Amino acid sequence: MRILITAGPTREYLDDVRYLSNASSGRMGYAVAAAAVEAGHEVVLVSGPVELPPPTRCEFHAVETTSEMLEVCREMFPTCDGVIAAAAVCDYKPKERVSGKIAKTGAPVSIEMIETDDVLAELGRTKTDQWVVGFALEAHNPRENALQKLRAKNCDIVVLNAPTAIGSEANAVELLDGSGHTLAEWAGLKSEIAHDLVGWVATHLHPS
Repeated sequence: MRILITAGPTREYLDDVRYLSNASSGRMGYAVAAAAVEAGHEVVLVSGPVELPPPTRCEFHAVETTSEMLEVCREMFPTCDGVIAAAAVCDYKPKERVSGKIAKTGAPVSIEMIETDDVLAELGRTKTDQWVVGFALEAHNPRENALQKLRAKNCDIVVLNAPTAIGSEANAVELLDGSGHTLAEWAGLKSEIAHDLVGWVATHLHPS
């Protein structure tokens, strides 16, 4: 298989030096990329800023903003059999980016926010005979919210995990389909879960 994998956070700038982001370490996405390479698959890794070296023998694209990630994914996805979207993209960005640096004035600052591009939804909308695996990190009503994400973004399956996964070496995930059925549950090191996920995808979504 040729697999597109997204990983890490994205950044949305308030001015030239400040940005909004999240605490994603990129470990889950990078572990999936490494597991896919190890299994003999061709990997295209699109990653936001992280402090991890990309796995060897993968095609690597470094991005920073959500729109940059979308642009690269749009270009790469048609050449891939499917996507595993593990990136934690920013949901909002400032409506206007200030040139230079916002100065302190002693007064409150209000920033109008708008939604960012939806990378996963765009890939789900444009897929042909490809498969789409999304990640859902949910704190409240986790299964319900994960299933809503799966259906709204036209995913084949969704990997549900909790906020405790952020920055951790370990994770616990539940694999759900569009009917809400639990297809698999894995817990342990992210590297172990990555091998389980890549193996499941190869067996169930892209059987040889």
